[in-house]
Amino acid sequence: MKKTIEEHAARFSALAPEYDDTQDSDEYRACVSLVVHYADPSPDDVVLDLGTGTGAIALALAPAAKRVIGRDISEGMLEQARRKAAEVGIENVEFGEGRFRDPNVPDGEQIDVVVSNFAMHHLPDEEKREAIQRIADLEPRRFVLGDVMFFGTPDPTEPFYSPEVDDPATVGMLADALTDAGFVLTAVEAVHDQVGVLVAERARSPEE
Repeated sequence: MKKTIEEHAARFSALAPEYDDTQDSDEYRACVSLVVHYADPSPDDVVLDLGTGTGAIALALAPAAKRVIGRDISEGMLEQARRKAAEVGIENVEFGEGRFRDPNVPDGEQIDVVVSNFAMHHLPDEEKREAIQRIADLEPRRFVLGDVMFFGTPDPTEPFYSPEVDDPATVGMLADALTDAGFVLTAVEAVHDQVGVLVAERARSPEE
């Protein structure tokens, strides 16, 4: 990791008050839309949003889900998410501290859908693998990942990320990690040659 978790948390807490205003690119908006579309929770589903930030995905999914759990490392971002939920009267969301490899899910809570948008690229590849395995251990029906990812050789003159703090993976590496963790990749959406959405379903055993 090019920055420690604490450094990332402090950076995002400082950015939190203006964060939503800075996320105005077509690619980011397309990712949000696709993640929400593919997550597609039912009224009985509990959704876990990892790297929830200011709650854009969590709040969009809440009306369709039974409950949404938003987790982030930045208290500043979580404060913004809680404020936005209160402003629109959404009560079936719960925002708290958590990270990819320790999502802080309440004991006994069955997670049906996991989503993450523009967050996992901060981890080095080996930690991405560990994070995906931890998500698989929760046995969700579906995992939807929107993120910075490379569909080919990235053009260094047009980076969609900050090399000093970000560590994006190739689509192939992410696909392999999902498969190794027991997921089946069901959709790949290229938003940009450096941005995309992957949709994975949990492989069912013959008994299921």
